[in-house]
Amino acid sequence: MATDPTAPHAHVTTPSGRVIGIPEGERLVFGRGPDADLLISAGRGLSRRAGVISALAGGALVANISYTHALYAEGDGFRIRLPRLDEPGEPPAGGWFVTRGAALVGSRSMLDDGQALRLVVSPQHAEIDTGTAAGTGAAQAIVARELSGDVTVLPLYLDPNTKLFLVALLWCRPWLIDPARTTPIPRTPEIARAALEVTDAHHEIERFDADPAFRDRMAARVGEHLKVLRRKITERGLVRTEVRLSDEVAVGVLIENGVITSADLKRLSDPAWCSRQEDLWWERS
Repeated sequence: MATDPTAPHAHVTTPSGRVIGIPEGERLVFGRGPDADLLISAGRGLSRRAGVISALAGGALVANISYTHALYAEGDGFRIRLPRLDEPGEPPAGGWFVTRGAALVGSRSMLDDGQALRLVVSPQHAEIDTGTAAGTGAAQAIVARELSGDVTVLPLYLDPNTKLFLVALLWCRPWLIDPARTTPIPRTPEIARAALEVTDAHHEIERFDADPAFRDRMAARVGEHLKVLRRKITERGLVRTEVRLSDEVAVGVLIENGVITSADLKRLSDPAWCSRQEDLWWERS
């Protein structure tokens, strides 16, 4: 029997039996810390922000977003150690992509103690077998590949709690709101002013509007973030080498690869998230 095409095609089951659906284009961050989407209270050997599961068009990508702890994906006949971050806030260097079936995810002790998360993935219109444990039945349907920059396209992940993510979100916002893509993409001064608005820096907005030197400095900061985004898009092989990475092309790549999604627009009205961004922009810059 086919699944409902509007239903999430990735599901995560916790050790307690809680089932969480992840719709296509969205992601689930898990770990021991309070700012994770899924709090793992008994995760020995797990970071506060340990990993992320991203539901993509072809399956689900599991990535390690810790720079201190290992994370593993396990299935029928394999246990893969996912690479850690090199630096805080940087995107993962690799991950494990599951196109169908089930896999276990967690620290080594979580796997050994039978306390791992269980990820089940099924393409649209395919049946999800939620009654078979990974390592038997459903796990045999897994088609998984270790992602390598030398071999295949590496989906790009941006930590939402970074300045780079806010810049990317503001860059993409017009086309997330306007799927027809008739709305112009904002340029660096417009993104800089929008960042001031999101971080509630009203005192700086007046200065931005009245002081050209300050406006140029803010725009230059944003410009550096845009350079980083372009570099990461290129490094991940998300565009052909001969393609000119204009603003429009770059924004299209970020949206089409699920790096920034329409669900992320909700962050702009989330006081807690905006407060974290305010700290990043105005206390740690």
